[in-house]
Amino acid sequence: MGDKYLRLSELNLEGQFQGFAGIKSGKAKYLQLAIHSGTLYIKLPKDLRSSLQCSLAPGEPIQICGVSKVNTRTGKIKIKAHQVTPVAACPTQELLPEPEAKIMVCQKSGCVKKGGKGLLSELEKTLCDRGLRDKVKIEHTGCQKRCSSAPNCVLMLGKKKYKKLHPEAIASLLENHLT
Repeated sequence: MGDKYLRLSELNLEGQFQGFAGIKSGKAKYLQLAIHSGTLYIKLPKDLRSSLQCSLAPGEPIQICGVSKVNTRTGKIKIKAHQVTPVAACPTQELLPEPEAKIMVCQKSGCVKKGGKGLLSELEKTLCDRGLRDKVKIEHTGCQKRCSSAPNCVLMLGKKKYKKLHPEAIASLLENHLT
């Protein structure tokens, strides 16, 4: 029969952020964008959901790069974002300074089964609560070869490496190092 959705086009939208919708497990599935002709609901990819909830404020002008699709049965148009950036921010990623702190979280099956997903979400929430999310790069990694102490994450502060840390301890180290 074919696909349910037919891809229409790549798009760039600019408007005012209104809020989030479809919130499950503390993460928003959609954002509301006010444009001249009304309000649009734009689906967010999973990797953007938690970081955007910490960084966007209602009323803020934003730009969305994404794709539009149409449901071939109902004719409804669906928009999915690839990138969401504040309008005031510089659009080129190369000019932004690289965060000096990096957290590498194992997302292989052994660590995920022993709480890796929970560790990742707790880490993101703790960093958001303390205003550190934009100063740290969180990287999903493969196996770190320490399966017996799963779930595994490594904090890199400059050239120093910390292992076996709780999210609160990571946030405290980051606060001391980055402020």
